[in-house]
Amino acid sequence: MDTAGRLFDAVRRWAEEQPERVAFVEDGNTIAYGPFFRRILEIRALLADRGCGVGDVVACIGDRSSDTAALFIALEDLDALYLPVDPAWPAARVADVLRQGGSRYVVEYGRDAQGSRLAVRAQDPGADRTTVPGAGVGEPRYIIFTSGSTGRPKGAVVDQTGMMNHLWAKVHDLGLTADDSVAFTAPLVFDISVWQMLAPLLVGGRVVVFPAEVMLFSRRIFRALERTEVTVAEVVPSLATVLAQEAGRNTERTSLPALRWLISTGEELVPSLAERILTVLPHAQLMNAYGPTECSDDVTHHVLTTADLRRNRLPVGQPIANAVLYVLVYDPDTGTWDAAEPGRAGELFVGGVPVGHGYVGDTAATNVAFHRDTLDPGSPTGRLYRTGDLARIDQDGVHYLGRTDRQVKVGGVRIELGEVEAALSRHPEVESCAVSVAADAGGRPELVAHYVAPGEPQLDDLRNHLSAALPAAMVPKQWVRLAAMPLTGNGKVDHRSLPGRQERGIAP
Repeated sequence: MDTAGRLFDAVRRWAEEQPERVAFVEDGNTIAYGPFFRRILEIRALLADRGCGVGDVVACIGDRSSDTAALFIALEDLDALYLPVDPAWPAARVADVLRQGGSRYVVEYGRDAQGSRLAVRAQDPGADRTTVPGAGVGEPRYIIFTSGSTGRPKGAVVDQTGMMNHLWAKVHDLGLTADDSVAFTAPLVFDISVWQMLAPLLVGGRVVVFPAEVMLFSRRIFRALERTEVTVAEVVPSLATVLAQEAGRNTERTSLPALRWLISTGEELVPSLAERILTVLPHAQLMNAYGPTECSDDVTHHVLTTADLRRNRLPVGQPIANAVLYVLVYDPDTGTWDAAEPGRAGELFVGGVPVGHGYVGDTAATNVAFHRDTLDPGSPTGRLYRTGDLARIDQDGVHYLGRTDRQVKVGGVRIELGEVEAALSRHPEVESCAVSVAADAGGRPELVAHYVAPGEPQLDDLRNHLSAALPAAMVPKQWVRLAAMPLTGNGKVDHRSLPGRQERGIAP
């Protein structure tokens, strides 16, 4: 796998050999490789004229578009770093990200009545500049800020080699060719946006841009997937749920006939949802993917089979090329991390090419999450990333078991909230669910089940369903039915926004 290649060279090759081949489908129009590459050169020249060069961090503010990819590739050729910023963020968060990321330039781009527009402004040249981790020892390519446990976002720095490794892994494992059309649906501050807009360009494929107004409504998303004949789409489970609902409404014809891959990532894919997807989209393959932003996006892939559906939790699969995964257990007596016994749970660490450089402007957080790789003397990065996820490894690969920080103790019993959610999701009338902890009338902690159900399942039925699968201590005492799950901007369940104790629906 050519992890040393560059996007700029790949796009230039397609532009020279097949300039009329379609690279982007956007706003009902198509953009061929020839004009797209000329746009890259135009943006590159504009940035270079302003002095942008090696190691500069460039904050990019705009909506999902072909210009996003052109800007990224222009920055790659300048050896500068791409830092996406959501224009909907509060001003204070934008200022914090620009300051913490050490942004030297800000690019605002978009479209108006005159077509594409792009403006570059330099930050205060007298301001202190943050040193980007990896500068001088690697080739940092982009920074994506993730939510931090302290409330302050953390900017994960990804290397060129790790990025290219992931892009080629997607090409290889999905069998991407020039005939594929990949949906560009992810928010730009979500790491999967990188491969969605770039991987197809390596093989002469098409990127189908989904504008923000389409992403607001599930029916619009479904119709756009069908109309543009998308062949590959990666979504979070909450969006996969609504796509399955839309597909299930079509009883007279095949839904999304061009779709050959639907990929779930970002959150745990539960067996009940996987079964619904395989039922309503039998012609498409379903892949479960897992990976942290800090490690160049997905580090495992697993193609779901009907046999997997009998499990309580689905495997996330085997490592992608050049990724190495470890399940380790901390020994407090020796102060060391030891390999978990086969089939036993432990904390998941990532090694190999995908591991990023750490967090920009945050040495303390970097030191907590990134460790020297003493397990592999030949490690290409010399680093291990501690994911904070529980996992086990068997013949099927990695099984994600939830976050270490979602382990709670209720009534003296240690409970993994994800395990309760996985069991509840298998109820045929439960569309989605989340489990949290709240205090009872006496101030004691107890489990709260939040669920979305199109029908009106009886609470006794839900409790009995869990009682048949879990110990009594893991059956929630409080039950809250919701019209919809609260979601973050990336489409994941927003556990912090789950409503507190409500009298209606509380089990006696």
